[in-house]
Amino acid sequence: MDIKLLVTFLVGFLIVAIAANEISKVFQKIKFPLITGLIITGIISGSSVLNFISPDALDRLNFLNDIALAIIAFSAGSELYLNELRSRINSIKWMTIGQLVITFVMSATVIYFIANFIPFMASEPASHKIAISVLFATIFVARSPSSAIAVINEMRANGPFTKTVMGVTVVKDVLVIILFAISLSVAKALIHNEETGVLFFVILLMELVASVGLGFLFGKILQIPFLTKFDSKLKGIFIIIIGYSIYLFAHYVKTKSVAIFHHEFALEPLLISIIASFALTNYSKHRIEFSEVLEEISPLIYIIFFTLTGASLSVQTLMSVFGIAVALFFLRLITMFFGGIVGVYAANDSKKYALIAWMPYLTQAGVALGLATIISVEFPTWGHQFETIIIAIIVINQLVGPPLFKWSLNYVKESHLRAKIPEFDSTRDAVIFGLENQAVALARQLQKNKWEARIVNTEKKNTEDFNDVEIIDIEQINLQSLKQLSLEKTEAVILMLSDDLNYKIAELIYEHIGTKDIIVRLNHRDNFEKFHKLGALIIEPATAMVSLLDHFVRSPNATSLLLGMDKGQDSMDIEIRNQDIHGMRLRDLRLPSDVLVLSVKRKGQLLVSHGYTRLRLGDIITLVGSETSLEELKFKFDT
Repeated sequence: MDIKLLVTFLVGFLIVAIAANEISKVFQKIKFPLITGLIITGIISGSSVLNFISPDALDRLNFLNDIALAIIAFSAGSELYLNELRSRINSIKWMTIGQLVITFVMSATVIYFIANFIPFMASEPASHKIAISVLFATIFVARSPSSAIAVINEMRANGPFTKTVMGVTVVKDVLVIILFAISLSVAKALIHNEETGVLFFVILLMELVASVGLGFLFGKILQIPFLTKFDSKLKGIFIIIIGYSIYLFAHYVKTKSVAIFHHEFALEPLLISIIASFALTNYSKHRIEFSEVLEEISPLIYIIFFTLTGASLSVQTLMSVFGIAVALFFLRLITMFFGGIVGVYAANDSKKYALIAWMPYLTQAGVALGLATIISVEFPTWGHQFETIIIAIIVINQLVGPPLFKWSLNYVKESHLRAKIPEFDSTRDAVIFGLENQAVALARQLQKNKWEARIVNTEKKNTEDFNDVEIIDIEQINLQSLKQLSLEKTEAVILMLSDDLNYKIAELIYEHIGTKDIIVRLNHRDNFEKFHKLGALIIEPATAMVSLLDHFVRSPNATSLLLGMDKGQDSMDIEIRNQDIHGMRLRDLRLPSDVLVLSVKRKGQLLVSHGYTRLRLGDIITLVGSETSLEELKFKFDT
């Protein structure tokens, strides 16, 4: 009967989780964090609103929280790769100490003295207030590596400030779990009126040492799936099982120690998990594959965890503590501000970092929420209100943190965002880097199709044989020489040099000039990813030829048509710039009978187009038909 009930709860929760995932996408579109949508959907589905997930269901589904916490700890540990931190180790050390010590000490002290203004703390005795203040301060130290990585990737940030931020973020999440294990043990002793003498701290030290030792052991166990040839999804399932087994083992040891020694020997499963992940990441050859598998399973885990957390919240409690949450948010911000200043001056870093050093560390997510969930379970009397306040603070941090981090990266000039794409100047032109036969043939073909084409000669080659093509000699490739080519007015740039030179030019254009289309002829497949991140259109000659031959074999008529090999036929991409076309349906365009619409692309996404698809300014419409008709349509759509 219990199994049947559990399956019923699981199926019901699965439906809610699927809905939460879709709803969270709506929140992302209006610039809210993903977790906000998941938590709000969970709240609505919980007992305080629709009761889709009842309190009984929450109790029976608690094992999902354990699984999620293990994966969150694995993800945090996998970011702590020592080889990537060595170059900034001094800055990371002092910033970590400054942020951790100042934030922890100041927060705990202030919260203790304002405890009477926090409803659930007001009536507690002094020892309990100390315990709760310490737990608040511990969670205030936590940071979100996933949020930091997302911002860094979005801004394409790199430099000493960025490296320090990434190092501090992951180191703090390891240290905060150790700090939490100590704080939780001390809090339980204070609240349950247990003795906190020498024996207490000896046992606490033994628990921590045992947890670390087991972490390295489970690090070896974590490697087992990667020694097999299993599919990545199957490896992900094994990682989930190993993560949950850590919690089961910790619970078993706790239960048995009470039964045998009449004293609870509490292993810290979060610490075991993060050490296991750290050990695999730094002392095995499976680091990259492990990170890829975690990246694959993490979205599902986060959906489950944040939705389940939301379902456990009460709307009434959330509203009643929101004002306190805002006040504590500013308290955390102030303590981090002073911690940042201490870290910068102690590490002797550039003083321009001093006033902004706190900005990258504001955002919180999985680890902080996981710790709050544990406290809620350990202290049911007031833990629920504690967790609700932390969740409200996390939501505020998620809203305020990323914009501040982005601003700080721009301030220290370590962001490498794409330059604004210039306005179209009505001239179809292209610049080709690299003087060779293919480049000349391409320039001539473009001229035949009424484009203006220029070739940039970087190697002082003889240009006498190419009098029909404009050739420009440059001595060095740098930003100044590129600007002299007026590339900001150019429709497309084609790179036909070595991969290193191609990448240097592509990056300069991406960050400083903004030419719409960068087309790269790739020499080595290993370099594909770095060009792809710059949004370049990549052609790998060997695979391109095979693909072309394949299409000729399977669809000779269509391939000939698209390549313009049929006499009088051609294909063309046209951007909608005519205000009169904006909002018009495809079926209403009155296209010539010899023209066919192949696709419509909007903001980089191909649309599933049909007769009722409405066009928008900026859409790229791909047409195939006679050369005469295409030229007429180009004029009609462009102006």
